[in-house]
Amino acid sequence: MAIFKWLFSRSPEPQQRTQPQPAASENRAPQIIRDPARPTFTHAHRVPAGSFRFVALDVETACTDSASICQIGLACVQPDNQIQTFSMLVNPGTRFDAFNIQLHGIGPDHVADAPRFPDALDMLLPLLTRHHLIQHSNFDKQAMNAACGFCGIDAPDLRWSDSVQIARRAWPELKGNGGHGLANLKRTLNLQFHHHDAGEDARAAAMVVLHAERHLRLPFEELIKPATRKSYSAKVTMDGDPKGALAGSVVVFTGALGMSRSDAAALAARAGMTVRAGVTKQTTHLVVGDQDLAVLAGHTKSSKHRKAEDMQSAGHPIRIVGESEFKSLVAKSEGT
Repeated sequence: MAIFKWLFSRSPEPQQRTQPQPAASENRAPQIIRDPARPTFTHAHRVPAGSFRFVALDVETACTDSASICQIGLACVQPDNQIQTFSMLVNPGTRFDAFNIQLHGIGPDHVADAPRFPDALDMLLPLLTRHHLIQHSNFDKQAMNAACGFCGIDAPDLRWSDSVQIARRAWPELKGNGGHGLANLKRTLNLQFHHHDAGEDARAAAMVVLHAERHLRLPFEELIKPATRKSYSAKVTMDGDPKGALAGSVVVFTGALGMSRSDAAALAARAGMTVRAGVTKQTTHLVVGDQDLAVLAGHTKSSKHRKAEDMQSAGHPIRIVGESEFKSLVAKSEGT
């Protein structure tokens, strides 16, 4: 995996900020102590060329202003899933906050001879406009658009997707358990990268997508499709026929069934099963839509499904069956 770094020697002066600048003492950068394990800023090669599966993009900023981009990183994923990583420094033409310098190690001296944002964007646009872009959260798109607005240029029409959304789809169990930020995904997926370097963070976002492809067994084109919420019928509860062969059973339905929930509930109640909306200690059967039972090797199970599995693991005698098996069970109880 090649890692490219690029510093530029000269750049024309862009328009200046109209807002008041901090006093000289505020602009004075603190001493920068870089972690020796982090990448260093060196002269290197040109912007990656060619056709890639997708390109991840990350930016670092000089201060709290999202337009103050001081580094742009790209991770270009080749057809064989090898990643070309590239980063370039950008002179934001504004102050550097001590917090930001401490975070990414980039200060005013590093960007003194770097290009201003319009020149950097001109160099990157041929690559960016040809590919679908991945960002980890919406910040990078917002920062690119803000920098365009500050420089008085139109924001380019680029195709963006968010690897946070992809990670939420692939690993829903991380919600409330560390979340889907790069730091937690680094630990969870055992990713190797240096956080808060634009090139490295872009590479991390690309690796998250590649891991999600393998985990969900879905290609990139499917992962970036807008998520659609399944529309289920209203919750249905129904008491079972006490004379039915399955009297005493308590059933809960989850997922997309081939029949309506009301029809499924009526079928269950006729066989004696009491229908309830949520999984409890009284639940004896969880009926899962056949498609949901098989889809993605079980990686998108509903909360009801996951709770039922936890109860099974704890020794509770609850059966998890697909819709087809449920219909067969009811038919046998009726002697048909």
